Amino acid sequence: MSITTRAAVCREPGRPWEITELELDDPRPNEVRIKFMAAGLCHSDDHIQKGDSPMRMPVVGGHEGAGIVDAVGEGVTRVSVGDHVVCSFIPACGACRYCSTGRQNLCDAGKNASTGEFPDGTFRFHQDGVDFGGLCVLGTFSQYAVVSEYSVIKIPEDIPFDVAALVGCAVPTGWGSAVYAAGVRAGQTVVIYGAGGVGSNAIQGARFAGAQRVVVVDPVEFKRDMAKVFGATHTFATAKEAHEFVVESTWGHLADHAIITVGQLHDEVIDHALNIVGKSGQVTITAVGNGKLNHHPGILIGYQRRVQGAIFGGCNPLYDVPRLLSLYRTGDLKLDELITRRYRLEEVNQGYQDMNDGKNIRGVIIHEH
Repeated sequence: MSITTRAAVCREPGRPWEITELELDDPRPNEVRIKFMAAGLCHSDDHIQKGDSPMRMPVVGGHEGAGIVDAVGEGVTRVSVGDHVVCSFIPACGACRYCSTGRQNLCDAGKNASTGEFPDGTFRFHQDGVDFGGLCVLGTFSQYAVVSEYSVIKIPEDIPFDVAALVGCAVPTGWGSAVYAAGVRAGQTVVIYGAGGVGSNAIQGARFAGAQRVVVVDPVEFKRDMAKVFGATHTFATAKEAHEFVVESTWGHLADHAIITVGQLHDEVIDHALNIVGKSGQVTITAVGNGKLNHHPGILIGYQRRVQGAIFGGCNPLYDVPRLLSLYRTGDLKLDELITRRYRLEEVNQGYQDMNDGKNIRGVIIHEH
């Protein structure tokens, strides 16, 4: 028996998010139904809505979410009805080549993210005979959703849902970009371009890893101010100012790492990042957009520079989500400070406007039931 759920959907690229009612199927074997309590407004959903990233439409938005397990299908072993959970935007089956070698962020079960459909080609959201996908086969902009048990992680009941939602994407993506993908070590100089929801956590990861200098570049004063809350040692409005500081403070040796976490990847920021790292330095790209590496290979060879892409920050969700929440509980990871404003589902378009206007580090939808 299906149920009805209210959701924010995008019917075609360029159209605003629309609030509508959908039919939601019951969970099938190895699937769970989640009553979502909170959902993060991640920039990736905005890219989908604007048509910057290809996605099958229509789609239920949202890939950061936390809530309560409402029902389970046959064979589910990872969670039980009543459990508090956070969704991982990349599932972790635990058995594929990548999961079994400690690379859950590359799990083969995540291959259907761009279609929003389950591995067998079916959908769980419907309206008037039309199938709706879920972003990352989740759809957290819905009061309820049916997802694979591979996409859920049980969390302690004392963790607030709005905080927990962010640990499904923004927090590990940023944190891991510094700690895992970049491999920041004690005493190093790190430059981070973009201090939004992901960049703020790259700052926290770099500082926790022991970086001596965490230099942040962002044109928005509010984000530069918040960057200092998360551990930035120096902030600049322009890449030129940051470059001059790094040259002076490192006696010309330049930075060990540059991490790109801007909202829209572009050629210029890649150029700045490549030029600010010194010998054996690394540029880590954690951003979506159309930026290109418009350089002769010599810029990599001569200084033995590296360029590393990162998804989910190289994190293993089944291990790192509980680990990050543990750091939050002990006060070593700031999560409450990430949330600038909370919105009702009907305010989703305003939430993204605020994000694009530079007013939010992270907005969160609080579902009403």
